[in-house]
Amino acid sequence: MTTIAVLVAAVVFTGTSALTLATVPENLHGVVYARVELAVRRVAGEARMERLPRVLETPARVQLLRVVSTDGKVLASSHSFPEDERVTMFRPAKYGTIYTTVLNLSRRPDESETNYLVMAMMVHTPDGPVIVYGASSLADVERALKWIYILAFLGPPLTLLIVGAITWAAVGSALRPVERIRAELAEITGQDLSRRVPVPDTGDEITGLAITTNHTLDRLERSAETQRRFVADASHELRSPISALRAQLEVANAYPDETDWPATGRRSLAATDRLTGIIDELLMLAKLDAGALTERRVVDLCRLAEDQLRRREGARVPIRVVRCEAAPVFGSSMQLDRLLTNLLDNATRHAATVIELEVVVEGDRVVVTVTDDGGGILPEDRERVFERFTRLEDARAKDKGGSGLGLALSREIAVAHGGTLTIADHEPGARFVLVLPLYGEA
Repeated sequence: MTTIAVLVAAVVFTGTSALTLATVPENLHGVVYARVELAVRRVAGEARMERLPRVLETPARVQLLRVVSTDGKVLASSHSFPEDERVTMFRPAKYGTIYTTVLNLSRRPDESETNYLVMAMMVHTPDGPVIVYGASSLADVERALKWIYILAFLGPPLTLLIVGAITWAAVGSALRPVERIRAELAEITGQDLSRRVPVPDTGDEITGLAITTNHTLDRLERSAETQRRFVADASHELRSPISALRAQLEVANAYPDETDWPATGRRSLAATDRLTGIIDELLMLAKLDAGALTERRVVDLCRLAEDQLRRREGARVPIRVVRCEAAPVFGSSMQLDRLLTNLLDNATRHAATVIELEVVVEGDRVVVTVTDDGGGILPEDRERVFERFTRLEDARAKDKGGSGLGLALSREIAVAHGGTLTIADHEPGARFVLVLPLYGEA
């Protein structure tokens, strides 16, 4: 930033200096030239009309005026006109044309010499040709040009140094909070995600960066904590069926003659099925967490619900369909079927006599409700049941083989399809409400 600022300033000041040196000296000399020329022509006009006073009054900033004949006789003059032969030797060659030169003169013997712009013009008068002289000091012009040259050649380098220093200090001050953020981030490790970067109170983009960074660290901390809890819970949940399966097989292997092998096989298959279910749900959750894309198409939720009913004929608790409208949504048929399976399995575990299923279209959304007449879920537990590996005491008592992943997976599937899954008030029992966006071309 400092380099860019200095380069831009260098271009600007170099161009300005070049333009100044190209125009200002000529303009300053042009002002003096015009002033003296005007005075000379005025006196020449008075000479032609024989109105010359003996003493010529000089206008502002024109110090010298004199009229002499061609033989050198002074006809009229201003005060303190220098008696320098170089002036009288300067003679114009043509009538009516102004000739210009620069001479180093002093008006009085005790005065130091100064450059003067001298003009001469020969004119005809009734008494014969005369020469009109006019002069103006260039001291003010030279003094002004001296300062202009100093500023033009010394000003830009000094200004560039100042611009560079100010830019360096300003950018350094602006980036100092960024350096503090970087230093804090460098010390944050995966073992300690509780630290946060300092937030400056400047209210600019760096403040926004610090706030966003802290929000990201919040999400990382929650994600890491969720991952640690997930790993711990998964290890615990997988250890139970594996330990049970191992114990059964060890007992059967130790007492082969006393073992009921068909029963042992059934128990082993049940434990294996439970392991398979847990692993399938874990894999699907992992894919949803990673944002993995699945093949999607238009799926009719009513048709999926009817397939569930056919598969559950003769179940412990009957399922009563309150209403089932054609409800097309855009999504994964496998995941949506798994969502309905989990909701109905959960309702079956807790229902006392009946389960009610309803699929309706409300405006631009599809609403699916699964209601059971079981013990219900307390309001303070209605969000906890969607956490992974969370099982309430009532659920553990009714089904010791559950994993606590079904409802968590169901909500993840609903969110991945742009919908929601919540628990609504209902007495008796619990009512799960699934809301998904209606397919746009329906």
